Amino acid sequence: MIHLDYKDSRPIYEQVADRLKELMILGVLEEDAQMPSVRSLATELSINPNTIQRAYAELERNGFIYSVKGRGSFVGSISRLREQKRRELEGKVAGLAAEARSLGMDKKEFVRMAEEQFGGEETV
Repeated sequence: MIHLDYKDSRPIYEQVADRLKELMILGVLEEDAQMPSVRSLATELSINPNTIQRAYAELERNGFIYSVKGRGSFVGSISRLREQKRRELEGKVAGLAAEARSLGMDKKEFVRMAEEQFGGEETV
């Protein structure tokens, strides 16, 4: 379910939180579904439970999961998560567009390159 990269410069809790967000977006973890317990996930990943707790706290602070006292943590609004990811992607595309302009690339060429990378699907 979650693979950690110990060569990654990001802290382990960020890697765990990012992977859980990916699983939510992919539908593996569905909205309102119970999250794995801190202890079970820590055991599965062979890491300290405090690391999982920190990842869960980060996800809860951003509204991606919520806690129910005595019951555990549950997946929150996936639409909010998708919106955040969409804004991040928009920022990356804006950066790429600025870089393309600085290279003298015109809009048509930039869009053509994006379509090729997207799979060549027609835009609507």
